[in-house]
Amino acid sequence: MGRNKFSATEIKEIAKLLRLKNEGNRAKQKLIRHQLRVDYEFNISDFNEPGKAFGEAELQKAIDRGAILILDDATIADMKAKRARDKARDKALREQEAIASGEVTDWQEALREWEQWTEGSDNHQEQQ
Repeated sequence: MGRNKFSATEIKEIAKLLRLKNEGNRAKQKLIRHQLRVDYEFNISDFNEPGKAFGEAELQKAIDRGAILILDDATIADMKAKRARDKARDKALREQEAIASGEVTDWQEALREWEQWTEGSDNHQEQQ
């Protein structure tokens, strides 16, 4: 599930992308859907009826029925910042859990060990 809260500016940009999507060929449509998901966290499947095209008219209907909310730019910026902090925190927790379970190697620790070993190697060579 993506976002359902957008600024008026974002809605204008999303509407433009939806118009381009409906005018484009299959490859262009795929690129635009990707752009909507990545740049705006907008998933058409969150708002459309399965099997039906989703364009500007359907976007407006989703806004009218309250499925999509339009908020001010400052609120959207704060929301995006919080989502970014939450994603970073969740990623760090997943990495810590994977390291603790032995699922992955702690590469930072491995690098420290390598640097200690190579320093010891250099010191040993200097003594000879």
